Amino acid sequence: MTSAAIDRRFEFACNVARDAGTLALRFFSDLTSLNVKSKGVQDIVSDADVHTENLIRNAVAGQFPDDVFLGEESVATFQIEKDKGTWVVDPIDGTQLFVNGIRSWCISIAFVEGHHIRLGVVFDPNTDELFAAKSGKGATLNGREISCSQAENLSDGLVSVGFSNRVKPEDTLGPLERLMRSDGMYLRSGSGALSLAYVAAGRLIGYFEPHMNSWDFSAGAFLVREAGGKTNDCLPNEAALLDGGMVIAACANVYAHLEAIVFDRGLEVP
Repeated sequence: MTSAAIDRRFEFACNVARDAGTLALRFFSDLTSLNVKSKGVQDIVSDADVHTENLIRNAVAGQFPDDVFLGEESVATFQIEKDKGTWVVDPIDGTQLFVNGIRSWCISIAFVEGHHIRLGVVFDPNTDELFAAKSGKGATLNGREISCSQAENLSDGLVSVGFSNRVKPEDTLGPLERLMRSDGMYLRSGSGALSLAYVAAGRLIGYFEPHMNSWDFSAGAFLVREAGGKTNDCLPNEAALLDGGMVIAACANVYAHLEAIVFDRGLEVP
């Protein structure tokens, strides 16, 4: 895809993320009227998720009808088309917090070609913060350049840790214990996408979750890389769009330390 085509999609993604955030805030202002359903253990969906995703999906269809759409609330209808770009969307990342009136949620939008993420946008309507990045152009927050922390050790800041019922508790508890024994400290915000954006902005020094879905991590992981940080290869192939996987992300100097903690191995020093 040409750089001009990516530029068009980038501008579109920034605009539609703000539109989606405005709609989501309307639902957030009247939580008692929400229809909330369970999708499984600690996994829920609300009217706000569905309507916000529909807004983004319809906007994509109107502007880029040949692109493919993968949204959390419509994943059952998704089919991989290798020759087409794919919009990967979480309309509200942090639904559990959203429905309980906690302002730690966001809209996450990425555009993927093959297994390469070309742009990522994470919008927090609660703070009016738009984190955005496109290939090779760095990352911004409300138009201003951002970069990952210059921290060098796990004791130099906060590492956000996520948990998923798709894995065993031990897959999170083991790295969490090793983090604390390495003088690190953790934070759990309930929104992986927003946590990754915070790593990109230098507010957190790292993020780890043993399993995330692609709509949760694609935009945020891309932001981290464009902001000078490092991540594992969490989108190694097209199948990962549906399967998801482990996510490790950190500022450049801390990444190896965090990876060693996750896999319980000594840090290899050149």
